[in-house]
Amino acid sequence: MSKKVVILGAGESGVGAALLAKARGYDYLLSDAGKIPLRFQKEIREHELTYEQEGHTESEILSADLIVKSPGIPDKALLVKKAVDQGIPVISEIEFGYRHIDQSKKIIAITGTNGKTTTTLLTHHLFKTCGYNVALGGNIGHSFARLAVDDSYDYYVLEVSSFQLDGIENFKPDIAILLNITPDHLDRYDYQFEKYVSSKFRIIRNMGKEEVFIYFSDNQPIVQELNRRNVEASLFAISLLQPQQQGGHLDQDHLVFNFRQDTRRVPTSEVTLIGKHNMINTIASVLSLMHIGAPLQRIIKGLKSFVNAPHRLEEVARIKGVRFVNDSKATNVDAVYYALDGIDQPIIWVAGGVDKGNDYTALDKLVKRKVKGLICLGKDNKKLMDHYGKEVRAISTSKLKKAIREAYDMAEPGDIVLLSPACASFDLFKNYEDRGDQFRAEVLELRDKVESKNKTSHE
Repeated sequence: MSKKVVILGAGESGVGAALLAKARGYDYLLSDAGKIPLRFQKEIREHELTYEQEGHTESEILSADLIVKSPGIPDKALLVKKAVDQGIPVISEIEFGYRHIDQSKKIIAITGTNGKTTTTLLTHHLFKTCGYNVALGGNIGHSFARLAVDDSYDYYVLEVSSFQLDGIENFKPDIAILLNITPDHLDRYDYQFEKYVSSKFRIIRNMGKEEVFIYFSDNQPIVQELNRRNVEASLFAISLLQPQQQGGHLDQDHLVFNFRQDTRRVPTSEVTLIGKHNMINTIASVLSLMHIGAPLQRIIKGLKSFVNAPHRLEEVARIKGVRFVNDSKATNVDAVYYALDGIDQPIIWVAGGVDKGNDYTALDKLVKRKVKGLICLGKDNKKLMDHYGKEVRAISTSKLKKAIREAYDMAEPGDIVLLSPACASFDLFKNYEDRGDQFRAEVLELRDKVESKNKTSHE
């Protein structure tokens, strides 16, 4: 009689786990309390998966030998608590996937409050550029369980969230990257930051000296937690402030790596990413490649060709020496701080939208030092205009086309026009993706007009 596995939640992780359960011959049930999205319903039918939706059959759930819980379902959910009380093991989908891959395969797991998506995408890109047989998955793209069905890769680069880490038992990365920890998702952790920190540190719970832990040593919560623990993994630190005995740091216009007994330098001009926080991400990615012995020249080739996910400090175009950068995902002051802090050229800042009670004073010094013009884009720009209208040249508009044209007219060659709104997008756009997409389209249209005008004038 086969082991009975119940999978709670029929999103990407749940469907991936069901596919894996079926492929490995388990008696299984995929169960969702709500209506399953159409794209997953189609896949469920195609693969003839056993499932239920719009409600859980409690007797079925509580007769399971193992429950695989989707990360969106909290541990405090009544059915989960009943299962735990009955002694039924409840694990996450990444744990389920890990149990079903060949243990000779290598896992690079990346977590952190911010930056994990960019770092995961970059690390995967560098592995591919260096010629490795590598998969991208976890909290981005395909679920780990889905990838484990065929287990056809030598390396798995996984973005992992705290919710996924909460449900691991045996999951052990060969390389773990922890980028930062700042307060987030505290409603899932009884509003106790310490519990959230502990959740992130679960990434190294099974690692020994053969495994590598890469971490950001300028982040106080990480350093404090490390000092409290006896960590067995080999440690490699990253810093923006000072050299590391083993790890990497930013030295003005170079990334410097002290790896084993070797020191290597990579000019930041070889990196397509913008901003100091992205130098942290890049150092982490490169260290993971160095650990497996990838040639530095191939790594640099990958750095030069990497294109980040849209709306994250994405360079859209250059028009007569003016760079246009789309950072539409920066919907809060902290995100804008990173963007402004990481750019050394004069900035025309495009900001605004639905203000979420922002306190802009954290940006004041950066704005005074770096911003030469402000374009307020929104239906109500009074708060931004009142705050910065006397500090820099500021223009208010609710029209994106006008905002981009005004920014271009204000800029000089070498300047950067930065869309980094600090606000939600819902006054003028569907969401931050729509805002970023429209910004990109308008910039490219302006570029074509300028280039066409230049061509005509030279004929």
